[in-house]
Amino acid sequence: MGRGLAVRLAAAGTEVVVGSRQADRAAAVAAEIVEAWPGRGLGVTGAVNEDAADTDVVVLAPPWDAAVPTALRLEGRLGGKVVVSVANALARQGREMHALVPPRGSLAAGVQAVLPASAVAAAGHHLPAETLADLDAHLEADVLVCADSTEAKVATMALFAAIDGLRPLDAGSLASASAVEAFTAVLITLNMRYKGHSTLRLAGLERAGA
Repeated sequence: MGRGLAVRLAAAGTEVVVGSRQADRAAAVAAEIVEAWPGRGLGVTGAVNEDAADTDVVVLAPPWDAAVPTALRLEGRLGGKVVVSVANALARQGREMHALVPPRGSLAAGVQAVLPASAVAAAGHHLPAETLADLDAHLEADVLVCADSTEAKVATMALFAAIDGLRPLDAGSLASASAVEAFTAVLITLNMRYKGHSTLRLAGLERAGA
């Protein structure tokens, strides 16, 4: 998911910094992204997580079980920042994905708990990572955004609105993140059964100004 968002945001003209615990790993991933799309002029660079956290908006996209520990390690760098949590707590059981329930109900809520000085939003959970990472693939999806902070919600919705084909929707406070994250298990199970890359698209909101 992190790689896919980096590709799409860079293609939309956003300067992207890919973070990692190792600087050489971050640089290698950034180089792979740029080299995969020659002639696109993608503004993607790599840096250690601490330096990547100095950007205007920080997208937290490690494996789900590392989301809260990573946020905690970067607490000092993330104060006053908008932090977007895109992880889902999932486990595979045979040919299905099952949603796990984090201690605070959602990973986004857990991230907010360890980042009291940051404005955390939950978003992007239902986007297909493989489609995101392929600039030649058509993308059309709604992005449900949950946040307690108006600043976080506005910044996160603007971030996803910059990507062609995405429509961010205000899905309420972080209390809704538990349902949003858990529904990802259903979408992935459908993808496994039907060998597809489904997205979420809600009907009936056009006249409401969404």
